[in-house]
Amino acid sequence: MKKSHAHLIAFMAIAIAINYVGANIALFLRLPLYLDTIGTLLVAVVFGPWLGAATAIISALLSWMTTDIFSLYFSPVAILVAVIAGFLVKKNSKATSLIWKSLLVSLPGTIVSSAITVILFHGITSSGSSLLAQFLHSMGVDMTTSLILVQASTDYIDRLLSLIIVIAVVKSLKKYTPSLLD
Repeated sequence: MKKSHAHLIAFMAIAIAINYVGANIALFLRLPLYLDTIGTLLVAVVFGPWLGAATAIISALLSWMTTDIFSLYFSPVAILVAVIAGFLVKKNSKATSLIWKSLLVSLPGTIVSSAITVILFHGITSSGSSLLAQFLHSMGVDMTTSLILVQASTDYIDRLLSLIIVIAVVKSLKKYTPSLLD
């Protein structure tokens, strides 16, 4: 069955809402996770990297305009994550393969987000991981090193958790709406 533009737009709108809700939960609870790419990853896995990137951009704009001024600055990270996941993670991925695929998806984003955080914000952003980096820095660790260590660990955990959720959703969609994923 051919997917209509209306189905695609509705799917992306739901994914953007998932990103927005996840990001705001993490932001308001100051979690050391981001939860802002679950919808992006879902679109990237189901419809490909370019629609995943579009979802990332729209999500960042929405968050930037409403609740988190930092989100637009980090949109290149979400775009990079969408593109890599869109090519690397398939709809039928096994949970065990997500352990290393999450690393491959998160590592380039870690490099970009660490650079953004250090260069533009000197280590202070709205995320809960910023608190962890500040704590490491107060213990005598260089700020850049603190940011990279915290960013690498939180990015990996966030992407692994997000991809596990995405694959579970895809499996449910296959079961209940198989024509959507054809």
